[in-house]
Amino acid sequence: MSYHYRLDGGSLAISSPPTAQDIGTYQCLATNPLGTILSRKAKLQFAYIEEFETKTRSTVSVREGQGVVLLCGPPPHVGVPNISWRRMDGSLLPGKVKYSKSKAILEIPNFQQEDEGFYECTAGNLRGRNIAKGQLIFYAPPEWEQKIQNTYLSIYDSLFWECKASGKPSPYYTWLKNGERLNPEERIQIENGTLIITMLNVSDSGIYQCAAENKYQIIYANAELKVLASAPNFSKNPIKKVSVVQVGGDISIECKPIAFPRAAVSWKRGTENLRQSKRVFLIEDGSLKIYNVTRSDAGSYTCIATNQFGVAKSTGSLVVKERTVITIPPSKMDVTVGESIVLPCQVSHDPSIEVVFVWSFNGDIIDLKKGVTHFERIGGESAGDLMIRNIQLNHSGKYMCTVQTTLEILSAVADIIVRGPPGPPEDVRVEHISSSTSQLSWRPGPDNNSPIQIFTIQTRTPFSLGWQAVSTVPEILNGKTYNATVVGLSPWVEYEFRVVAGNSIGIGEPSKPSELLRTKASVPVMAPTNINGGGGSRSELVITWESIPEELQNGEGFGYIVMFRPVGSTTWTKERVLSVESSRFIYRNESIIPLSPFEVKVGVYNNEGEGSLSTASIVYSGEDEPRMAPRGTSVQSVSASEMEVSWNAIDWNRNTGRVLGYEVLYWTDDSKESMIGKIRVSGNVTVKNITGLKANTLYFASVRAYNTAGTGPSSTPVNVTTKKSPPSQPPANIAWKLTNSKLCLNWEHVKTMENESEVLGYKILYRQNRQSKTHILETNNTSAELLVPFEEDYLIEIRTVSDGGDGSSSEEIRIPKMSSLSSRGIQVLEPSVHFLPVVLVTFYSFAIQSLI
Repeated sequence: MSYHYRLDGGSLAISSPPTAQDIGTYQCLATNPLGTILSRKAKLQFAYIEEFETKTRSTVSVREGQGVVLLCGPPPHVGVPNISWRRMDGSLLPGKVKYSKSKAILEIPNFQQEDEGFYECTAGNLRGRNIAKGQLIFYAPPEWEQKIQNTYLSIYDSLFWECKASGKPSPYYTWLKNGERLNPEERIQIENGTLIITMLNVSDSGIYQCAAENKYQIIYANAELKVLASAPNFSKNPIKKVSVVQVGGDISIECKPIAFPRAAVSWKRGTENLRQSKRVFLIEDGSLKIYNVTRSDAGSYTCIATNQFGVAKSTGSLVVKERTVITIPPSKMDVTVGESIVLPCQVSHDPSIEVVFVWSFNGDIIDLKKGVTHFERIGGESAGDLMIRNIQLNHSGKYMCTVQTTLEILSAVADIIVRGPPGPPEDVRVEHISSSTSQLSWRPGPDNNSPIQIFTIQTRTPFSLGWQAVSTVPEILNGKTYNATVVGLSPWVEYEFRVVAGNSIGIGEPSKPSELLRTKASVPVMAPTNINGGGGSRSELVITWESIPEELQNGEGFGYIVMFRPVGSTTWTKERVLSVESSRFIYRNESIIPLSPFEVKVGVYNNEGEGSLSTASIVYSGEDEPRMAPRGTSVQSVSASEMEVSWNAIDWNRNTGRVLGYEVLYWTDDSKESMIGKIRVSGNVTVKNITGLKANTLYFASVRAYNTAGTGPSSTPVNVTTKKSPPSQPPANIAWKLTNSKLCLNWEHVKTMENESEVLGYKILYRQNRQSKTHILETNNTSAELLVPFEEDYLIEIRTVSDGGDGSSSEEIRIPKMSSLSSRGIQVLEPSVHFLPVVLVTFYSFAIQSLI
């Protein structure tokens, strides 16, 4: 060490190193009480740079703001030569080579051993050429392929270490112990990277290094050798305290004491030495193996370990339990989709052993704790039955019940086949379509484990209510039929088709619809029905019919042909009605006599031609409105809200106009036109009650006749004043007396207001309950007598009677049956009089009722 060398931890620091003195190779030695190791070599070099060759340049003058270039080019030379490269052994240059722009530099990336050899560079120009040769040599410093590892051996054992390294040139090996070179001796053999030491003793312990070196580098592999000597010891690895095995099973009890050298092992069962037999084996590694265990094998077992340094023992117990057996395994099942099934899995087992059931479906565990849909575990401790609710097609497969204990794993497998209606047919295609037929083809969908027995074709149009089955050829489509002809279609209608499959389980889901296609057009065949008409104005013949629905028009350009002639005539008048939605035609001609009969037919046509005609019907031409007003019109008031209008019937003929009925008009002085009431009566009715009127109001009324052409002139108006309103106050201070079955009622006379009709009498309404028939007794007095059956309750109310109608009713009174009063200890010995306001009477009757 000198003034400019300094150790900083394990690092070497050199201050102001002199170039000539400190250049060279360095190594580090590391030492501790276990030994010494040597580091790899490190080479120290010094970088330098020479000064440029100085040469005075000419001064460059430039104006401010201008640009300038100061060249720093290569030295002067003569001739830009052509350069080429080749390998002197004749082999091609590698494809990975790169050249500089002038080809003066050849670059070989990722240099490998096959790239070494002699290379030649040729430079030439018009004056001649020159050749330069060079050799590339491949080398590699050592790299470890196999290193030595820390090793712990017993005294008297042998050590075998081997290290291997690659490199070019091939490295040679040196062995060191604790940093010092290791040389062969009587017990030590060294051959290249192999070190063998026999009959190890404690002094052989230490740090060993294998050094691999070629002329480019030296590398080291380090490992520790520890030579051990000790008596047997079970402290870190005792025999298992309790080993559990089932009857008929096999058990292995390990005995692995720590001992250097290795200990000799023997076994005892209880106090007796254990020897090998047909079932009992002492394994070479010291373990005890017992096959086909019986109940009598239970007990304590001791392992005894011995070497020259001492003896050690370790004891454990063997517990023998009964085997677990699956008594009721799951069995193969064939079920229908939607059913619920139970897969049994029941076992017998040793009572002291806990049993866990695990179900899997097609290899995947069913996690029943997460409430998986459809699956549920049922049963007790010894039963792991699996319930599958509402089983689906995708539940077909292999179910395995696995029974797990701490000692063994058992399993049982069952196949479940779920059969269901077929899946939807696929690829429904329309091969050909005419005006009334369509050829279809399809492919069957999945049969869902039950063979397809039948196919059904359904169709839908813009006019149908959903999908409907259609007729086909062949009529029956069995499960092997994949094409058919649909018949009975309507021309010029857009159709979609779908196919449904069925099997013994049921009908499956329908296929996707086919593309929307229109049948070809044809002449319409459906003639209009319900040919009728009549009405209209004078000189008009109105003809009506039921229009043909669009799905039966059979093509474009649809319309109606209307043919008519006077009854008795031989010449038909023919008209075309263009609108496809028409159901009415009006023929106008001044020569038409009112109410003349015409023979009428209606047909159809489209662009394909004319179709059928309907059967002939008789239709009458239009008529005039009635020309006469009714006579003898009169009106009288019936009540505050009702009046009665009457008139004389009109004797009519063709000249006066037909009368189909009468229209009654009524209004008040302040009525607007829109407020005039109208009520029609048909036939020969000549009187009409009008209700819903205002009380004490002047009303006017007139009557006019009507027919299909309209209404005739109105009669001269007549008027009447409706009666005043009925009394608004109900009868009050009602008193009742009950003697045996005779009920006497009294009440106070009702006084009316000035704008109310005077009281003419009273109505007593009585009934047994609210659902029974109501009886009415009328009287002009303020009292009445009723015969009340002995065994019945009665509900009674009283209302006023006036010209204006019935007035307000009193509160409802409940009269209890006589037997009820007697059964509660109430004696009706003397006539009992009750004179209370209505509300109190009602309350009293309810109080009596509550006793019942």
